[in-house]
Amino acid sequence: MARVIATIEEIFTFSDLTGYEIPSVMATCTKCGHTTESYGQESVSIRRCLVLLREECPRNEGNYYVSGEG
Repeated sequence: MARVIATIEEIFTFSDLTGYEIPSVMATCTKCGHTTESYGQESVSIRRCLVLLREECPRNEGNYYVSGEG
C-alpha cells in the first residue's frame, strides 16, 4: 500500500437541502488529481475525504492518503 499525499482546501459547498453554502473541505490526490468533498472543516471532515479518496480511486489503487498540511 503506497502512501500518497493529498492537498486539503477549505471550500464552500452548495447544499440542495438548505439552499445555502456550507463550509466544507476538498481533498485532492497529488498522484492523479481525483477530488473528494465533505461538509465541515474539522479534522473528521478531512479524514472522511482521505478515506473517500481511497474508496473512490479511479485507478483502483489501495493507497493510504495523508494530509499535505503536516
